[in-house]
Amino acid sequence: MALTSEERQEFLAQPHIGALAVAVGPDRAPLNVPIWYQYSPGGELWVTTGAGSRKVKALEGAGRFSIMVQTVTPRVRYVTAEGPVLRIAPATDAMLREMAARYLAPERVEPYLKFAESLGEQVAVFMRPEQWLSADMGAA
Repeated sequence: MALTSEERQEFLAQPHIGALAVAVGPDRAPLNVPIWYQYSPGGELWVTTGAGSRKVKALEGAGRFSIMVQTVTPRVRYVTAEGPVLRIAPATDAMLREMAARYLAPERVEPYLKFAESLGEQVAVFMRPEQWLSADMGAA
């Protein structure tokens, strides 16, 4: 059964690991990678990644992407959201901290941020979901 608009937005707002998919060219399957993301119901979804990464090049070329999140316990549920790349901007320290705190235990945030510095310049890619797919298939 499909989720309501409110249910899918609330589900997407939870800290799941997303699977980002973006077209890379006519002779290739989409690039599909796990990624941390941030989303608040009704707002923009954003991800961070390396400024010169393959993902950024693909996102700039395609101009849109999709993200899929799912759980299999206690019930099988998924939400997929697709939309245009609204902007790509330098990721701020506050954004990187917010993302790390969303996914990591408090004592792991600072060590992760120190590690992230070694990855080079990071950017934030923003998208407003336009197309949705979702399902709640009941208990696992």
